[in-house]
Amino acid sequence: MEVLVIGAGLAGVTSAWYLSQAGHSVTVVDRRAGPGMETSFANGGQISVSHPEPWANPSAPATILRWLGRKDAPLLFRLRADPAQWRWAAAFMRECLPGRTAYNTRAIANLALYSRRELKALREGLGLEYEASEAGILHLFQSRREFAGIPARQKELGALGIQTRLLSADEAVALEPALRKVRPQLAGALHGLDDESGDAHLFCQALAAKAAAAGVRFSFNSNLYEFDVVRGRIRGARVLDGHLRAGVFKADAVVVAAGSYSPALLRRFGVKLPIYPVKGYSVTVPIIDESLAPRHSLTDESRRIVCSRLGDRLRVAGTAELNGFDLSPNPARSAAIVKWLENHLPGATDLDRAEHWCGLRPATPSNLPQIGRTVIDNLYVNAGHGTLGWTLACGSARALSDILGGRKPEPDFPFRRG
Repeated sequence: MEVLVIGAGLAGVTSAWYLSQAGHSVTVVDRRAGPGMETSFANGGQISVSHPEPWANPSAPATILRWLGRKDAPLLFRLRADPAQWRWAAAFMRECLPGRTAYNTRAIANLALYSRRELKALREGLGLEYEASEAGILHLFQSRREFAGIPARQKELGALGIQTRLLSADEAVALEPALRKVRPQLAGALHGLDDESGDAHLFCQALAAKAAAAGVRFSFNSNLYEFDVVRGRIRGARVLDGHLRAGVFKADAVVVAAGSYSPALLRRFGVKLPIYPVKGYSVTVPIIDESLAPRHSLTDESRRIVCSRLGDRLRVAGTAELNGFDLSPNPARSAAIVKWLENHLPGATDLDRAEHWCGLRPATPSNLPQIGRTVIDNLYVNAGHGTLGWTLACGSARALSDILGGRKPEPDFPFRRG
């Protein structure tokens, strides 16, 4: 079939690759100048299989209330006259029920493990270079009370097939000497052995290059403005390029992988996606002292901040801000990340050369991405991965390709059926 993919981020590029490998003729359209230029550009860099529990969990409401009023809070909710925001928030609260959390956690874990296997096969089979590390993620805990509950969490992860090991504070420092400065504040750590890290933007570029060599066509600087619909089926899409020249792409099937902008594209067909943009921030800094920089990817569980080693750089990311599609930077949010670097890894990086970034994560209330069919016979979606876009990208795309080809996807996950 002729398949048109809308979006060239992690979801779009991986979808294009697997669809092409399944024998389809694929065209990818994106409004930016290259692959991975929006949400995938400067994310935290983690493939975090060991953190399948969604944001929406029984402890979330009390945690959010505790953070209210703090400009540097890990989660900032800016109230807007936006019905979509309020609907999303109400649905989020429903997903905090214990039964819903347990169901969502299992589904995410199933897809995450499958996705990691697919990522590894892609990396090894294609020789992709993207500052990858298989050292795992160290989840750091400063509260002894919180750390006391981690053995139970470790047992739950084991039941889901996710491998971890529990480390005392001294064991964590022995494994990652860069933590020695914060040893007095550490209660312990959980080492995610199935986890990886890497530069998602480099991965997008590398896979897009392989896809193009395999015959996938990419149309960048192209803004979609209309679909061609005949008798209830999409027959193609009309776009304008950077020079306002119109073009038409014919298609037997369309995959929308446009992140936070996917609901607007599908609304015209009566398709409702429970996706809302959640703004995240990151800071990328050059390493100036190797002895002080971590080799493992880190997650500070108390501050919801992650840190990944990307060659000679550190990428530190975190915070979540529900403020619609507003992409204007909030200095207080970036400052909180820089402060974390100063406190936890002093002297490791050159903060004067920090590169600041923010982007919109396409989040669902349940943290479950929307993957599969829509009510339009030949219209599909692969969006809504939230903070787990890098973690779930390859598995989601492989599953989407199977669904489009009439095959049952391997992972046990609630894929869309229409």
